[in-house]
Amino acid sequence: MDIFEADDNSTPLTAEEKDGLKLKWITLRSELNEAEARNIAEAQIWLAINKNKDVLSDSFLRNLHKKMFGNVWKWAGKYRETERNIGVAPYQIPLKLMQLFDDVKFWISNNTYSNHEIAVRLHHRLVQIHPFPNGNGRVSRLMADLASFQLEGKALYWGDVNLVNVSEIRTKYIAALRKADAGDYSDLLNFTKS
Repeated sequence: MDIFEADDNSTPLTAEEKDGLKLKWITLRSELNEAEARNIAEAQIWLAINKNKDVLSDSFLRNLHKKMFGNVWKWAGKYRETERNIGVAPYQIPLKLMQLFDDVKFWISNNTYSNHEIAVRLHHRLVQIHPFPNGNGRVSRLMADLASFQLEGKALYWGDVNLVNVSEIRTKYIAALRKADAGDYSDLLNFTKS
């Protein structure tokens, strides 16, 4: 079994991206998930130490992704260079991110949406852009949590499970994202409330 294969909702990696795995001893998907989870835990410690960052920037997003996956993947923190079954064309990534961060700053300064909805919309748009080869959902959820924490003093609720693994909760989350793709954020807003 290919350790890079996951459920149908995961973005497949190219052969070159698979070669970017730093930990050559990994032979099982569970080992890869565990290594990534350890790296993400280290990134969360880094975030706790380095508070009050401007999270709405290209440089912060790339740095966060590198902190989350840099011990596991050589390409961590670098935008993808290949087309995907989801996301914008690679050459559009920097512009779409700049537009997103400008939109979020506008929403905040003009009270366009509730703080909760701003964080959810940030998450959804990051997933839609899909800037990295892998880890887009995880980095997008953490970015939304950081925005929510800065706006409301608390992170969003993600179902109390690891959304990387296949589960009924993940299926519900993916369905809510797809509904948001069509402009209806109601399920995603409800999903992220505790």
